[in-house]
Amino acid sequence: MIENQVEIEAPKDAKEIATEVTEEQKHHLHKMWKFWYFENNKERNWEDNLRVVSPFDTVEDFWSIYNHIKSASEIRNGCSYFVFKDGLKPMWEDEGNRRGGRWLINFDRKQRQQLDEKWLEVLLCLIGEAFDEDGDDICGAVVDIRGKVDKISVWTADCRNKERILNIGRKIKERLNLEYQASMTYESHSDTQTKTSSSAKHIFVL
Repeated sequence: MIENQVEIEAPKDAKEIATEVTEEQKHHLHKMWKFWYFENNKERNWEDNLRVVSPFDTVEDFWSIYNHIKSASEIRNGCSYFVFKDGLKPMWEDEGNRRGGRWLINFDRKQRQQLDEKWLEVLLCLIGEAFDEDGDDICGAVVDIRGKVDKISVWTADCRNKERILNIGRKIKERLNLEYQASMTYESHSDTQTKTSSSAKHIFVL
């Protein structure tokens, strides 16, 4: 248990780590978000391994949390960070997610240094409302640390909403300055859940 606490290195309450300015001086975001952490403990079921790090709804609270937890490249293989809109759990089964899907970007282990930069840029896009009205369809973002290939994904609420999905994907690719040959794929959660190989059917590719 001590090792788990060190892994996060963040207080439970965001107010404990945002003492530099008063509440009145903080810059409020358009929405409340939550940082989540998934720990790879095979002795517990998946949902028991998932816990909230802290909610945040100001720029200052976001940076306080981000600067007090390990970077994505430093957490152990099998673990994940999630940042989701308040009211949504980072699970396929959640009512706000189950009809949706995700844009997926893969990074091999040689790109671990890039991973932190790209993950932060995705978070800034989310909380900074970079997607304009298309952002209403965004549920959250995930970074998964795995043995061979790390993953960043952005979840959307409705996998049938082609126009918004493509707009979101193009914005992500632009902001992350991905190489021309680097492909992003979009898959529905239902296809991901029922996949019979290592990858699900791609609905869109950019």
